[in-house]
Amino acid sequence: MLVLGLETSCDETGVALYDSAQGLLADALFSQIDLHRVYGGVVPELASRDHVKRVLPLIRQVLDEAGRTLQNVDGIAYTSGPGLVGALLVGASCARAMAFALDIPAIGVHHMEGHLLAPMLEEQPPEFPFVALLVSGGHTQLVRVDGIGRYALLGESIDDAAGEAFDKTAKMLGLRYPGGPEIAKLAEQGVSGRFKLPRPMTDRPGLEFSFSGLKTSVLNQWHKCRAAADDNEQSKADLALAFEQAVVDTLTIKCRRALEQEGLQRLVIAGGVSANTALRQSLEQMLAELNGEVFYARPRFCTDNGAMIAYAGCQRLLAGQHENLAISARARWPMMELEPV
Repeated sequence: MLVLGLETSCDETGVALYDSAQGLLADALFSQIDLHRVYGGVVPELASRDHVKRVLPLIRQVLDEAGRTLQNVDGIAYTSGPGLVGALLVGASCARAMAFALDIPAIGVHHMEGHLLAPMLEEQPPEFPFVALLVSGGHTQLVRVDGIGRYALLGESIDDAAGEAFDKTAKMLGLRYPGGPEIAKLAEQGVSGRFKLPRPMTDRPGLEFSFSGLKTSVLNQWHKCRAAADDNEQSKADLALAFEQAVVDTLTIKCRRALEQEGLQRLVIAGGVSANTALRQSLEQMLAELNGEVFYARPRFCTDNGAMIAYAGCQRLLAGQHENLAISARARWPMMELEPV
């Protein structure tokens, strides 16, 4: 089955062609970072307008690269949620219109399920069951995964997601949007041990996360630096490193707890923050101690992309799942509500 995947949930337009027999044939992505950077974050109306501009040219590009035409496509998958409703509607309406015109099935895909399954695009995909850490700008969740659509929520953030904390901390330090890559880059110049920051909610049982207090601790430390006229680039780098280490340690501790609680030795990390090198190294070390394995997608498939949507949609279409002609876009959508495959 040849599936066209469309991703328009936020600030990146992604399109891909996935073949159930041959794998990923082609994919393309347009990032709106430069458009939103001047505002310090995503402006929903601008995001929606840019998706309208980009989606059709990217579809043509992907079809040309794969040597296929729309008439070769057997099904269309699009991100139905969660995300910005206006942005979601661009991909959803485009997918529905093409599916209707071509008389082929279409299916709305859960954005975070797409992220969770992105490592399946790699040469050595994980086997079920496993624990998944979904860590992005909008989500920080630990999930037990027994199969596609067979998910059990183990714990999640009660306030800011990890990626959101990265963005807000970067803004405090005067860094550019998006904050995750900027913090990681600056942290490479930092000296470890100068600033002491908390590892939130690791001193108590459970698998919940909280990053708002950590963010406040960074702000307090930065205010002290300014008061002492010590708010130079080295102090900024040292604080960025301390923040990154605190987030990485917190996530690693919680992942270890989840694996031990579920009696599993396979961990998948997915979402934008999963591209962070320090996080990958920490989790790899932890899994080595447990004689386990950690899986993740290549960096370009960690951020939003069409390939993960095409893959996830293909698995559900192969299972006979599809939807009626109604256009579906959901700002909020618990992943645990999904049907199993």
